[in-house]
Amino acid sequence: MKITAVLPLSLITMFALPTPSWASLGQTSASVVADQRRMSGELHSTIRTGYTMHEITSANGARVREYVSPSGVVFGVSWSGPFMPDLSQLLGSYFSEFQQAAQSSPGRRRALAIDTGKVVVESAGHMRSFHGRSYVPSLLPQNIPAEVVQ
Repeated sequence: MKITAVLPLSLITMFALPTPSWASLGQTSASVVADQRRMSGELHSTIRTGYTMHEITSANGARVREYVSPSGVVFGVSWSGPFMPDLSQLLGSYFSEFQQAAQSSPGRRRALAIDTGKVVVESAGHMRSFHGRSYVPSLLPQNIPAEVVQ
């Protein structure tokens, strides 16, 4: 018996085009499954009051949590693991603002805390043990504190 699957063009295009390896702040939650594939990780989604948390854990110990509002927008991302993620992908359109703020911070520190008013980025760690979080205050769902992004 031969089974043939017909996929809609939009679905084929989704798999054929390159996708970001992490969800980007301010973007839709559509990248969660693509992120899971890229990380070759296990995905666990938890629906909480006012938001959904998608956690992807890879075999090498990296963990990314993506916080999605009821409207389907990523309002926060956190990470932990043996390496730093690509912040340009995590922060998406907020990366250049973060980069400018980070460059204007005097001295090099192990911990970084940036609050531009539009985006908050906190990152710390050392070789084989990095962690951090980022969120967009204006995208936080109503009655959800920033502390949920961890």
